[in-house]
Amino acid sequence: MYAVFAGMLISCCAQAQNKATTTPYGANPTAGHYLRVDDANIYYETYGSGGTPLVLLHGGLYGYIEEFGELIGELSKHRRVIAIATRGHGKSDLGTKPFSYALFANDAFAVIRHETGERVDVLGFSDGAVTSYTLASAHPELIRRLVAIGGPRKFTDWTPSAQADFKNAKPSDVERDSPQFVSDRKKLMPQPERWLEFNERLNAMWAGPVYVTDEQIQSIKVPTLIVAGDHDPYNQIPKFVELFQLLPKGELAIIPGCGHVVLDCKGQFTITAVETFLDQQEK
Repeated sequence: MYAVFAGMLISCCAQAQNKATTTPYGANPTAGHYLRVDDANIYYETYGSGGTPLVLLHGGLYGYIEEFGELIGELSKHRRVIAIATRGHGKSDLGTKPFSYALFANDAFAVIRHETGERVDVLGFSDGAVTSYTLASAHPELIRRLVAIGGPRKFTDWTPSAQADFKNAKPSDVERDSPQFVSDRKKLMPQPERWLEFNERLNAMWAGPVYVTDEQIQSIKVPTLIVAGDHDPYNQIPKFVELFQLLPKGELAIIPGCGHVVLDCKGQFTITAVETFLDQQEK
């Protein structure tokens, strides 16, 4: 989600790509599509068929569709998967509007409704998890089941050390610290010259005091699985439990021995928990 853990997140994406054979997730011409949403072309990929459609919302900055490689490979065996590239990330346009989770949720809603009129399941990681809360609150008719992995409600949910690291960092640090990653990502971007602007917009959004309100969380009436690593720097465990307790139909899974990127740390363990939750029949 954030530049402080660049190495860990880049490793996650690389390993996800390796585990998922040679499928070029995030730049797959046989699966890729574009949809114009207001001021931006939003890129997404579709895989598989059957079952309740599953929408994937990736993490921020270092995150992208490729981080879900292993999960897509597994879940697309028996359901349709729609993996959306958040605006500014990879092949999606940056657009002209300030970043917000409401904006990201609006983009996702447009893609979903373009692809299906059915209710969908949604899985969001990190920034994508926060977007999923916003989406579920704004469109209660849209979602059947929700999985949110590593998504805080506000900046103060981060650990004190992560907050301090963020405050001491500059948007330009990303290219200095991860030049190969930035070079590769610019090759995907429609407007690579706007890379620094992209970072600045994300930082402005992350610095905001509240990402999603308690009232929005309480309004999510669908079954929701909250997932986090027990050493996640962006989700202090007591804050995460508070979030879970606000949900009318919440379930909580704390993944032992993991930080922020649980799909990298214990991928199959996490995927099994997600599949078990999504495959439950409605009561």
